[in-house]
Amino acid sequence: MTSEETRMNVEKALEEIRPFLQSDGGDISLISIDNGTSVKVRLEGACIGCSVNQMTLKSGVEMTIKKYAPQIEEVISVQYQS
Repeated sequence: MTSEETRMNVEKALEEIRPFLQSDGGDISLISIDNGTSVKVRLEGACIGCSVNQMTLKSGVEMTIKKYAPQIEEVISVQYQS
Protein backbone atom coordinates (compact mmCIF):
# COMPACT_ATOMS: atom_id res chain seq x y z
CA MET A 1 0.00 0.00 0.00
CA THR A 2 1.40 3.40 -0.94
CA SER A 3 1.68 6.24 1.55
CA GLU A 4 -1.07 8.07 -0.36
CA GLU A 5 -3.39 5.06 -0.05
CA THR A 6 -2.58 4.81 3.65
CA ARG A 7 -3.37 8.51 4.13
CA MET A 8 -6.67 8.14 2.25
CA ASN A 9 -7.66 5.14 4.37
CA VAL A 10 -6.79 6.93 7.61
CA GLU A 11 -8.83 9.95 6.47
CA LYS A 12 -11.79 7.63 5.74
CA ALA A 13 -11.51 6.24 9.26
CA LEU A 14 -11.46 9.77 10.72
CA GLU A 15 -14.54 10.68 8.67
CA GLU A 16 -16.35 7.73 10.26
CA ILE A 17 -15.31 8.84 13.77
CA ARG A 18 -15.77 12.61 13.35
CA PRO A 19 -19.61 12.77 13.71
CA PHE A 20 -19.42 11.09 17.12
CA LEU A 21 -16.78 13.54 18.33
CA GLN A 22 -18.61 16.53 16.86
CA SER A 23 -21.84 15.53 18.58
CA ASP A 24 -19.98 16.10 21.87
CA GLY A 25 -18.41 19.38 20.71
CA GLY A 26 -15.07 17.92 19.69
CA ASP A 27 -13.18 17.02 16.54
CA ILE A 28 -10.03 15.27 15.34
CA SER A 29 -7.33 16.15 12.81
CA LEU A 30 -4.70 14.00 11.14
CA ILE A 31 -1.24 15.44 11.82
CA SER A 32 1.05 12.87 10.20
CA ILE A 33 1.69 9.26 9.33
CA ASP A 34 5.23 8.23 10.24
CA ASN A 35 6.98 5.23 8.66
CA GLY A 36 3.62 4.03 7.37
CA THR A 37 2.81 2.51 10.77
CA SER A 38 2.34 5.35 13.28
CA VAL A 39 -0.48 7.88 13.04
CA LYS A 40 -0.42 11.20 14.89
CA VAL A 41 -3.76 12.91 15.46
CA ARG A 42 -4.88 15.96 17.40
CA LEU A 43 -8.10 15.91 19.41
CA GLU A 44 -9.81 19.30 19.31
CA GLY A 45 -12.61 21.27 20.92
CA ALA A 46 -14.35 19.54 23.82
CA CYS A 47 -12.10 16.49 23.33
CA ILE A 48 -9.09 18.40 24.70
CA GLY A 49 -10.33 18.53 28.27
CA CYS A 50 -12.39 15.35 28.18
CA SER A 51 -11.44 12.89 30.90
CA VAL A 52 -12.06 9.89 28.62
CA ASN A 53 -10.15 11.15 25.57
CA GLN A 54 -7.36 8.55 25.92
CA MET A 55 -9.97 5.79 26.09
CA THR A 56 -11.71 7.29 23.05
CA LEU A 57 -8.39 7.45 21.25
CA LYS A 58 -7.47 3.82 21.90
CA SER A 59 -10.84 2.08 21.72
CA GLY A 60 -12.55 4.21 19.08
CA VAL A 61 -10.01 6.03 16.96
CA GLU A 62 -7.21 3.46 16.88
CA MET A 63 -9.60 0.54 16.31
CA THR A 64 -11.34 2.33 13.43
CA ILE A 65 -8.08 3.41 11.79
CA LYS A 66 -6.75 -0.16 11.98
CA LYS A 67 -9.96 -1.38 10.34
CA TYR A 68 -9.24 0.83 7.31
CA ALA A 69 -5.43 0.58 7.41
CA PRO A 70 -4.36 -2.67 9.14
CA GLN A 71 -0.65 -1.86 8.81
CA ILE A 72 -1.00 0.98 11.33
CA GLU A 73 0.54 -0.13 14.63
CA GLU A 74 -0.19 2.85 16.85
CA VAL A 75 -2.18 6.05 17.08
CA ILE A 76 -0.68 8.90 19.10
CA SER A 77 -2.49 12.02 20.23
CA VAL A 78 -0.43 15.21 20.04
CA GLN A 79 -1.28 18.47 21.75
CA TYR A 80 -1.77 21.68 19.84
CA GLN A 81 1.43 23.70 19.63
CA SER A 82 0.92 27.45 19.38
